[in-house]
Amino acid sequence: MDKLTHQKIGPILIIIAASFWGCMGIFVRKLAEFGFSAIQIVSIRITLAALFFSLILFIKNRAGFKISLRDIPLFLGLGLGSILLFTVCYFSAITIMPLSTAAILLYTSPIWIMLMSAVLFHEKINSRKVIALALAFAGCVLVSGFSGGGITATGLMFGLGSSIGYGLYSILGTVALRKYSPYTVTTYTFLIAAIGSWFINHPVDMLSKFSNATDFNGLVLLSLLTALLTAVIPFLLYTLGLRNVEASKAGILATVEPMVATIVGITYFSEALTLLSGLGIFLILSAVVILNKR
Repeated sequence: MDKLTHQKIGPILIIIAASFWGCMGIFVRKLAEFGFSAIQIVSIRITLAALFFSLILFIKNRAGFKISLRDIPLFLGLGLGSILLFTVCYFSAITIMPLSTAAILLYTSPIWIMLMSAVLFHEKINSRKVIALALAFAGCVLVSGFSGGGITATGLMFGLGSSIGYGLYSILGTVALRKYSPYTVTTYTFLIAAIGSWFINHPVDMLSKFSNATDFNGLVLLSLLTALLTAVIPFLLYTLGLRNVEASKAGILATVEPMVATIVGITYFSEALTLLSGLGIFLILSAVVILNKR
């Protein structure tokens, strides 16, 4: 495919990835019914995703397992500083403050991505990006039903930590993709994140919940689907998209996630669609159109 075709496909891959992430609530709630804590659900998701990514890389290109020793800090940053930091901080935030507040703090990530991209990659902060960012953030606020309540110093720290960790994947991933394939990047990112997660997930308790599950086969299938549909497919698509989409633009496009999550809540969990949520969805879609209008 020519360069123009890749440029057109890149944003589509980002949007599809965010749409998969928007469905994560279904799987998280199902796993929670088995008694797993938020951190344990994170660990299940990341660990199985690491195995999936390793298998894909083994089949596609075994040479992709070779990385330079000097790049280990980069992958440590991706695995621990991005994926694990983001998930742990976000799940911690939603346990001590309203979900809507945690979500809004998380979706300040496009702001951090835009600023870091301008400094590190010299990406231009033009009027189109600023307008799209403002529309996307306003849309996330409306979709999440932000009330501004329940913010504490600790909650703010976790919320902003999740935002920065989320944004770091776009920044560090862009750097890693200059040298490695998307398959190598995602494999090592999740392998490192998975190893880190086992230090904080209370493994004995987590494994006992598997062994004592009344529907063991159903739990295993649910865990595999959670990893595949909320981590493997979306992160691979997002990483592929980053090859042809500016990090700052990708961060804004990914704000379709809360919009999809709202639609999932309406269709799957029979949650009500409010006027503000509908307006928020319209603003997020407007941001996507503005970013991709030529």
